[in-house]
Amino acid sequence: MVPQISLVVPVYKEEANIRPFLARAEAVFEKMGKSYEIIFSLDPSPDRTEEVILEEINRNSNIKLLLFSRRFGQPAATMAGILACTGETCVVIDVDLQDQPELIEQLYGKLSEGFEVVYATRRSRRGETWFKRTISHFGYTVINKLSDVKIPRNTGDFRIMTRRVIEQLRQLNETHGFLRGLVAYVGFKQGFIEYDRDERFAGRGNYNRLTGSFKIGLNGLVSFSSRPLFMMSIAGFILAAFSFLLGAWYVLQKLIGINLSAGLSTTVLIVTFFSGVQLLGLGLIGEYVGRIYDEVKRRPMYIVDRQVNFAEQKS
Repeated sequence: MVPQISLVVPVYKEEANIRPFLARAEAVFEKMGKSYEIIFSLDPSPDRTEEVILEEINRNSNIKLLLFSRRFGQPAATMAGILACTGETCVVIDVDLQDQPELIEQLYGKLSEGFEVVYATRRSRRGETWFKRTISHFGYTVINKLSDVKIPRNTGDFRIMTRRVIEQLRQLNETHGFLRGLVAYVGFKQGFIEYDRDERFAGRGNYNRLTGSFKIGLNGLVSFSSRPLFMMSIAGFILAAFSFLLGAWYVLQKLIGINLSAGLSTTVLIVTFFSGVQLLGLGLIGEYVGRIYDEVKRRPMYIVDRQVNFAEQKS
């Protein structure tokens, strides 16, 4: 029997959150009266996360487990769960209960209005610092200004998708699985609901908030736009023109016999400035070349070590 809802939950070092999450999620499905499957996509964890999930599988046959051969990261784990699900619809949610499982009913109901994707937009974020919110706001602004696809502000991966969208995601087969960008690229009619995000139920986040957010933002920008390269070309032209004018200014000073720019500091400032711009340009080109390199190799985004409670075991 094909479940009506597949719930995909990427996890890593979350043993304290598994049971509270399941208690709330199962109550939602019971209230809705919908058939379901819950797929935990697990990066191998040093704690008891795997053992807790296996215990819950013995209690509830609707729970399944994907265990990877090593840690591939949350984006890969999320995509693995989406591609392995069999439901008519798929909900992606984190296990830490910042995104409330009770909202699944509202997301599912919104599909009846003809939407293929319904994402949850954060009205407020409890437990997040002003610095994190500022970085997030800045990141979404930059991505939407430069990217070829528009990614909704204040959204994470928490969303529901129809089988039609899931099959289109399967066709993309990209090495860098930036879900928010991929879903925006696929298109179709997309809607949203608003909610207030809670604090984590237990434990701490498992990636660096600053570097993790920067990496996700950079991946979203580079994967969906070549405009930064064009902007670097424009910047190079402007700086070259500035250098020409600066050179003409020095020649003019020599001709009139007046030295208005004495001192080594000016030279050092100019050299370091242009060196920084060159390194920035090389770094940006390197990001694009690196992604081309990854795509050309065609290595899988993830490798599954074991599947538990799936009807058909896949390699």
